[in-house]
Amino acid sequence: MTRKKSGFLTFCFSLIPGAGEMYMGFMKQGISIMAIFWSLIFFASFLNVGPMLFILPILWCYSFFNVHNIRGMSDEEFYALEDDYLFHLDSALNQGRWKGKQSNLLAAGLIIAGVVILWNYIGDCMRWMLPDSVYWIMMDSVPQVVIALLLIWAGVYLIRGKKKELDDKAEKQEG
Repeated sequence: MTRKKSGFLTFCFSLIPGAGEMYMGFMKQGISIMAIFWSLIFFASFLNVGPMLFILPILWCYSFFNVHNIRGMSDEEFYALEDDYLFHLDSALNQGRWKGKQSNLLAAGLIIAGVVILWNYIGDCMRWMLPDSVYWIMMDSVPQVVIALLLIWAGVYLIRGKKKELDDKAEKQEG
């Protein structure tokens, strides 16, 4: 990995989430940041869920300051830094298979993508059967309600899982 990079080009590339990391030689980290950034924009516009976009400035700031922190490191720190995906997908991908919750998340993502595609196809077929007002209410509101219900369910699931984990830990300490 080449250490000395142009300060001006580093600044320019740091303005694009993920590009600065790639310019500095951290391809896996840059690709994962860039993929998350553009995927959020795509899904927010595709599913008409604008509030999801509040994550973009956070991700942009993380990427911007991460590049400048990497550039400011000493040579020893810089060369000791390993290139890894943002969510450590490297180990999961190297195993050749996904296990447990990772495969469940992938399955859920595929199911949701399939439902969205099917919903759009059925909506296009029903366009001529329904009045415009009913059609637009159905096509705009139902996906947002479904996404909201899925987010609520995921939050409750995470809280219950953490509560169960804490209860099991307390039980082990008592016994």
